[in-house]
Amino acid sequence: MFEYFYNEIFRKTIIGFGTLFNDVTVKQENSTIKVPLAYGPTQKFLARLEESPDLNKRTSLTLPRMSFEFTGLQYDSARKVTTTQQITVKDPTTGQGSKTKKSYMPVPYNMQFELSVMTKLNDDALQIVEQILPYFQPAYNLTVNLVSSINEKRDIPVILENVTMDDQYEGNFTSRRVLLYTLRFSAKTYLFGPVSTATSDIIRKTTVNYIAGGSKSDTRDVTYAVTPRATKDYTGDVLTNLAGDVDETQTVIDVVAGSALTVKTYIDIDDEEMYITKITSNKITVERGKDGRTAAAHVNGTEIKGITAADDALIEMGDDFGFSGEYTSGL
Repeated sequence: MFEYFYNEIFRKTIIGFGTLFNDVTVKQENSTIKVPLAYGPTQKFLARLEESPDLNKRTSLTLPRMSFEFTGLQYDSARKVTTTQQITVKDPTTGQGSKTKKSYMPVPYNMQFELSVMTKLNDDALQIVEQILPYFQPAYNLTVNLVSSINEKRDIPVILENVTMDDQYEGNFTSRRVLLYTLRFSAKTYLFGPVSTATSDIIRKTTVNYIAGGSKSDTRDVTYAVTPRATKDYTGDVLTNLAGDVDETQTVIDVVAGSALTVKTYIDIDDEEMYITKITSNKITVERGKDGRTAAAHVNGTEIKGITAADDALIEMGDDFGFSGEYTSGL
């Protein structure tokens, strides 16, 4: 059932999150200190402090310090999209060639992170936290190249969920004090499946000549040329939306903007292909279920996508397609 693939999406998102905080500094009297940032649980660093509490020992862990950790993963049903829809792009590794790559629409997941700020002085902690909070209102968009093979870059909203503070001050006066601020974040990332590559392209156009009679010396012939035509939307171009519900047999449809559509063209509504035969203001007359697609009911507000020459150019080997024919004859 499954095939091996690794887009490194979790790794890229974790690294991207960490880079947001790798240039935080604090000022102490006449010196400026860059706050170290490391990946790991807070308990690891607190244990290190307890093992070396003496401030005069060189092995003691220096403060201030920050650490972050990936703590959880949750499916986000609010961002769910159609699972059968695909992304098709020109292969970025072959320049402007005709090779294409495609992948199914991604699955939305939320990644939870914890950023820990550990300081000895309260002023240091306040400096660090104040440099971070203004950028999250409550989200900050982080651009990540999620799938390098198709150059799929997306803005990942990083949302600040909450901030807590803990003063780790136990024992006598010689014990080391640790102020711990914990900032919890949620990053709304996307998981892509395997990316498929077309090993060969379909024939974009073919022409057949028919000679009348049985002799090659005859001058009258017939030419029939056909070009593959897309039967679904690949580019995701939304022309307008439905202005009312549509049942399985309805052929006159209300749309929001009839001026955005063109007569004698194909459209895609929820993967049903239709052919526009007439446009009257914001009402269109269509032929339903073209090229073997099943006519189905559609709800008010559904997107109407165009099937154009741009979609024709993205047809791949193995995809379903129709033909656009041209007939000529001569003497």
